Amino acid sequence: MSYCDVAIGHPFHGPYHDHEYGFPILEDDALFERLVLEINQAGLSWLTILKKREAFRKAYRGFEIARVARFNNRDRQRLLSDAGIIRNRLKIDAAIENAKRILALPQGSFAQWLEEHHPLSREEWVKLFRKTFAFTGGEITSSFLISIGYLPGAHDETCPVFAKSSAAVSAAFDGRRTARRKR
Repeated sequence: MSYCDVAIGHPFHGPYHDHEYGFPILEDDALFERLVLEINQAGLSWLTILKKREAFRKAYRGFEIARVARFNNRDRQRLLSDAGIIRNRLKIDAAIENAKRILALPQGSFAQWLEEHHPLSREEWVKLFRKTFAFTGGEITSSFLISIGYLPGAHDETCPVFAKSSAAVSAAFDGRRTARRKR
């Protein structure tokens, strides 16, 4: 059974599936949010993450990369005691560390970094993510990249959202290529 089969009409999965999953994200903080959510989903259900999403946004200060990169021990303790999110020290540390690593990217932007490496195979992406970020193995990397349209597989071809998602991804990648040529 595919995610499309499970998600359509579901109160949490449905809106995410229909409007976000497999669609491109061009803004750095939104990309960081998705990465943090994918990391936190490891070993858990996506439904758990979707139900806690607003609590994550509040706890991680709107996923503002620069703010999260400045989190200190007091922030770690705050996150570890926040029952609204996943209270896993490794995942919390990975979010803070990955914010710092995103700020240190030579491109100056998570979105630009992704674009400069696109397209890569799944295996190449996994290798690159493991080298660049914390707590990003094969499953997390693949799920993240599928969820933002960098790898195929978000929607079944028979899914009513497939054409809309595919068109959005094509338009985003075509727009990026055109912008790069103009530089």
